[in-house]
Amino acid sequence: MHHQDVQAAVAQMLEVLRPRTDEDWTVPAGPLEWNCRQTASHIGHDLLAYAGQLAARPADAYLLFDLRVRPTASPAEALQVAAACGGLPGSALATADPSLRAWHRGPCDPTGFAAMGVAEILLHIHDITRGLAAADTAMGGRARPAVPRRPARRARPSVAVVHWTRGPGRSAPPDVVDVEGGTARLSALNSVNLCGQSTGAVVG
Repeated sequence: MHHQDVQAAVAQMLEVLRPRTDEDWTVPAGPLEWNCRQTASHIGHDLLAYAGQLAARPADAYLLFDLRVRPTASPAEALQVAAACGGLPGSALATADPSLRAWHRGPCDPTGFAAMGVAEILLHIHDITRGLAAADTAMGGRARPAVPRRPARRARPSVAVVHWTRGPGRSAPPDVVDVEGGTARLSALNSVNLCGQSTGAVVG
C-alpha cells in the first residue's frame, strides 16, 4: 500500500460519514466503548501518530505527543480533524524513501504505515456506521448500509478479515472469506506481514 491508498481511505471516510454528521454521535461506535465522536477523534489521533513516526523515524518508541480534540467539537468538526490528520501521513508517505524505518512494535517500513493507516480508517468507519445504524433502528428508522466498497486494483480482505488481523476483541472469520473480486482462504493470509508482525498479531 502507498500514500494513494491512505488518501482514498480518507476520501471514503468523508463520503460515508459527512452526510451523517447531523445525527447523534454520542451513541457507542459499534462494539467499542467510545462513542462515535470519540472514535472519529481517535482516527485522527492514530493517523497523526503515524505521520510523526514517518517524519522523525524513531527507532524504539512512539513520539511523546497526543492529539486532543476539544470536547465541544461537533461531529462535523471531529471528522474534519480526522481528515486533516489523514492528510499528514499521506504527504509523508508520498516522499518517503522505501528504505525508511520507524518504530511500531519494531521497525516498520512506509508500506506498513500506509496499511495501518488504511486499516485504522476503514475499521472505524465501520464501527461508527454500526453505531449510527443501531441508533437509527432503535428510533424506528431504517438502518443505512455501512461501508461501501471502493473498486480495488487488487483483491483485498473483507472487513471481517481486517477485524481478525487487529488482534484481541475481534472475532475470527471463517476459513473461506469474501474478498473483492472473489474468495480466499484465511490460511493464505499467513504469509502476509506488516512491520514484521504476522496478520494475526497486528495491533494498530
